[in-house]
Amino acid sequence: MKKLLVLGMGKVGSLVGILLNHHFDVTGIDQQKPHYGFELPFEVLEEDVTSEHFLKEILPQYDGVISALPYFLNKPIAQAAHDFGLHYFDLTEDVETTKFIRNLSKTSKGVMAPQCGLAPGLIGIVGADLTQDFTKLRDIELRVGALPRYPNGLLAYSFTWSPAGVINEYINDAELIANGKRKMVPSLQGFEYINIEGQEFEAFTTSGGLGTMCETYEGKVDTLNYKTIRYPGHGKLMRFLMYELIMKNDKQQLEDILKNAKPPVKEDVVYVYAVVEGWKNDKIFRNEYFRAFYPIDIDGHQWRAISWTTAASIAAVVEMVAKGSLPNHGFIKQEEIPFNKFLETDNGSYFK
Repeated sequence: MKKLLVLGMGKVGSLVGILLNHHFDVTGIDQQKPHYGFELPFEVLEEDVTSEHFLKEILPQYDGVISALPYFLNKPIAQAAHDFGLHYFDLTEDVETTKFIRNLSKTSKGVMAPQCGLAPGLIGIVGADLTQDFTKLRDIELRVGALPRYPNGLLAYSFTWSPAGVINEYINDAELIANGKRKMVPSLQGFEYINIEGQEFEAFTTSGGLGTMCETYEGKVDTLNYKTIRYPGHGKLMRFLMYELIMKNDKQQLEDILKNAKPPVKEDVVYVYAVVEGWKNDKIFRNEYFRAFYPIDIDGHQWRAISWTTAASIAAVVEMVAKGSLPNHGFIKQEEIPFNKFLETDNGSYFK
């Protein structure tokens, strides 16, 4: 794997290209070249990635494709990558898209690795790692929050991540295991309160965060769930917007309103919190992982926490496939990625 194509030159996609350019020959594609006040260190083509004709022309020139596009654009790209025998990676949290890609993986010549972001992605890798020294598991509870460090207003949020992706997570049902049974529940439910170093937060169910973990741990745990961390009151207001004002039926209008009202901020924070409980021989134990990630400098430029944690997560998985520490074909489950090997990669080392 030497030549890689990165689709989508937003903040995350551009940083994915920068990180991978240290190891691979990278080309980026977007409808418009990004303008960050500095030149990206790899070639960027201005092309329409939704054009089937264009994909058929360009993909055979590469060994792998990384999609940093909105989830709803990924199916045809994954199909084209499969047809040309390329490795495929993306950041989707969308369950339907993942099912489609998993079906493709049954006959793929390369790797099909969706869900390589924060959740699913890093949180699944961390959660699975915490289970390793138990003889019997009871609970796996995973939490992630990408938030402004200095929130204002009742919504207490800013859209540093794709508004379409956030709305999709809030509307679709979430999969979990409760009382030993695998089931689907509505998102924006199951509210709980979390105190992190004296700061109070809320957490609630959102779709897609577990990836394939319910399948992997069915019959092995009593409880498995994923919840999104937000400042208190956020979930109630989103429920009001989507269900009382019935804006769930007009996703584009809802996206436009939220994007205009809560633009991205420079100072953000990403919280990653995982808890696993169970027995080690005959004694019950609890393993925990908590980290707060903040903006950092990469190659002389500052990147938001949500941008670098997402970009470094997918870039680390690409590195692992290239180095042979992950399979070189078929479907990759995030929970099957060894956390210690992940941290040993150049891009995984950012999480140390």
